[in-house]
Amino acid sequence: MNKIEHIGIAVKDIEASNTLFAKLFHKEHYKMEEVESEGVKTSFFQLGESKIELLEATRDDSPIAKFIAKKGEGVHHIAFDVTDIHAEVKRLKEEGFTVLNETPKKGADNKLVVFLHPKSTNGTLIELCQEII
Repeated sequence: MNKIEHIGIAVKDIEASNTLFAKLFHKEHYKMEEVESEGVKTSFFQLGESKIELLEATRDDSPIAKFIAKKGEGVHHIAFDVTDIHAEVKRLKEEGFTVLNETPKKGADNKLVVFLHPKSTNGTLIELCQEII
C-alpha cells in the first residue's frame, strides 16, 4: 500500500456538508460525482496528498443509507492507494482478511475499488483504490 488515498465520511446532506467542510478546510470541493451502482453521491476535497470524500445516499437501500441508519453520520471508511489491486487482493486473502468484493469494481474519482470487511480489520471498513489508466 502506498498511502492513505482518502477518508470517506457518510453524510445526510452533501450540499450542507460541502459548505461545512469548505469552511473547515478553507477551500472548496474539487469534484462531485454520482456512483449509481452504489447508490451514492460523492464530493471530494484535496488535502495535501490525501482527500476527504463525503458520501450521501441516493437511495434507501444503499450501503451509505444503511450505515447512517445504524451509526449516524461520520467516518465510513479509510481508503489506501495500491499499485496492483489484483495482487493486493490475493495477498490480503492469503493473510486471512475477508474481502467483500474480490473483483474490483469502478468507484468514484476514476478508481478501481475493493473493500475489506470490518470484522477482519478491527472494525474499520478498508477500501483499496487503484487509478484506472
